[in-house]
Formats: sequence, structure tokens, C-alpha cells
Amino acid sequence: MKILNEANINFLSRSSNESYARMATAGFFAQLDPTVDEISDIKTAVSEAVTNCIVHAYRNTLGKVYLTVRILEDRTAYIKIRDRGCGIDDIKQAMEPMFTTAKQEERAGLGFAVMQAFMDKVTVRSAPEKGTTVVMMKKLQARGDD
Repeated sequence: MKILNEANINFLSRSSNESYARMATAGFFAQLDPTVDEISDIKTAVSEAVTNCIVHAYRNTLGKVYLTVRILEDRTAYIKIRDRGCGIDDIKQAMEPMFTTAKQEERAGLGFAVMQAFMDKVTVRSAPEKGTTVVMMKKLQARGDD
């Protein structure tokens, strides 16, 4: 699929930067004039992915989170969130609802389930001690397609 526009940012894995990632992503996709529901879905999915980096990938340390956003030719929003943290040993297990590696912090273990609920496609690649990459895609309606 042809890339029509792209932006890249990176930031430290501080919880205060989660809202920055959400708003930067929403601002980028605003050029497509998405519906309120579409932009809300995107912001929620980004929030979950970035929070996973902060809480799980860099537990009790700081690292960089890398965010790539793209507009593809068919009004598809493409979002890639990557870290170089601890990685995921078992991706299938990690994507199961209610599974968490942060039980002591009372985490619900719903991050990946939320991402999958709000986006059309979610793929996860990870390697222990090398990090995790989450790619999410959502096709946005053209105004008048309601």
C-alpha cells in the first residue's frame, strides 16, 4: 500500500508522555477528517500500546518509545509503536484477555484486547530483551459513507 504521509516521534517512557502520544497521533490523522468515534478509537488504542511500553517493557526504568504514523492511500491509518524493552516471551499468552505481568500493580490485562476491539488489524512482534513492535491499522470512512 502506498504511503501518502508519515511522521515519526520518540519520547521517554514516562507516564506523562502517554497523553502526548495520543494527542500527536490524533493531530496527525485529523487531516483525514475522521469521525469523532474513529479518532476516539485511535486514541484509545495508542494509549493502550504506549502504556504497555511504560508499564511492561521498561518496568521501573526509562527507555525510548518510538511512534510512527502513516496515512496509506485508501484512508487507512497505520500506527507503529516500538520499544527496546524486555520483550514478550509468549505473545499469544500476552494477548489473552486478563493476562498481565504486572499483577502487583493491579493491572487488568486488557491492553491488547482493547487495541483489537478498536482497530481493524493489530500485529505484534517481540523478542526477549530486544523489544516489542505493535502495528495497528484502521480504515477510516470517507465522509458521506455513514
